Amino acid sequence: MIGFFIILLILLSGGFTAAAEIEENFSSLEKWEALEFPKIERHTEYTVVSSPEAEAGGAVLKAQADASASGLIFESTFEVEETPYVEWRWKVDDTVAGGDARSKEGDDYAFRIYIIFPYDPDEASFGTKLKYNAAKLIYGEYPPLASLNYVWANRAWDREMLPNAFTDRAIMFPVESGSENVGQWRRYRVDIREDYRAAFGKAPPKTASLAVMSDTDNTGAAATAYLDYIRVLSE
Repeated sequence: MIGFFIILLILLSGGFTAAAEIEENFSSLEKWEALEFPKIERHTEYTVVSSPEAEAGGAVLKAQADASASGLIFESTFEVEETPYVEWRWKVDDTVAGGDARSKEGDDYAFRIYIIFPYDPDEASFGTKLKYNAAKLIYGEYPPLASLNYVWANRAWDREMLPNAFTDRAIMFPVESGSENVGQWRRYRVDIREDYRAAFGKAPPKTASLAVMSDTDNTGAAATAYLDYIRVLSE
């Protein structure tokens, strides 16, 4: 996860363009950049495949992880207040055996949806500024401030959200858990303003970006998942 944030700061510093509403139906991966980690040799495979089950466009994103980790990050950012709703439709062939959100060794999921929020020094407290200024000296750019991470967990949790095992700046939301709905398409819609306030106790930053990931590098498991679409909407 630490590596994830380091790679993100490099990508986000590239000046991604802002978008209004986003509707990604995965006709191709032209709007996505690879998100790979220097210390992880095995990368998850992402392909666009035809599917009669797709609700729009006839194609879905297929993610195949095998003791691997890598992700995709969307090319555009979006305005949180103008487009606060994110919805998607996904399916997993199975959950990750050995996954455990409470430990670094179990921090694996068949699929994750990331909402990533950039750091804004004008909105930061004095203590936060010190930390992020130090990080900028090391990496040359500010790392992201925080992220919301929506996952399909392999087991039910005793709470609605949980800090990531690697960093408390990434809050995990198990929108689906267990194997009851494995193999079925599931649709979700979240209000990222409400979830950010619940996670961090304050209003979110003005802009955000999207990333997706399927990872099984910590557990050594295999997983296959599909994403039909992801949308960022005003209502």
